[in-house]
Amino acid sequence: MNIETWELLSYIVTVIGLPLAIGVFIYERRQEHENEEEATWQQLSDAYIDFLEVVLAHSDLRLRSQLPTPDLSDEQRERMQVIFDMLISLFERAYLLTYEPVMSGKQRRRWHSWEDYMREWCQRDDFRHCLPELLRGEDPDFSTYIRGLAGDLSD
Repeated sequence: MNIETWELLSYIVTVIGLPLAIGVFIYERRQEHENEEEATWQQLSDAYIDFLEVVLAHSDLRLRSQLPTPDLSDEQRERMQVIFDMLISLFERAYLLTYEPVMSGKQRRRWHSWEDYMREWCQRDDFRHCLPELLRGEDPDFSTYIRGLAGDLSD
């Protein structure tokens, strides 16, 4: 191989190989980011299922009903408050990890499932009534967002 052949090969690598390598790198980064988003969404979904198991374990509170549970004892009210605290914490985590003002179609579909859960819980009068206390110290953007959902439902 002479010098001209090496120069030709170096030009080929520069013109074809380098852009190809950059393209592969960008593709792999996008795939990695998408896999991270999927893992985050799956972890949050698993956490919500765990939360529903807590709700089921405390069926006397009738938390899956849309109506407030009447005549609760002090102990039941305290358990309900703790469960609502757990829920707000989960919702805030979902908001912080998955909500973006501008989302792709897949991100938007994932977010809408969380928004549906939030709307469902905000339909409960007792949950909505507890929101000011539950949101004390929480992320301001999240607080504004869920207050907006609750306000839409109370109108």
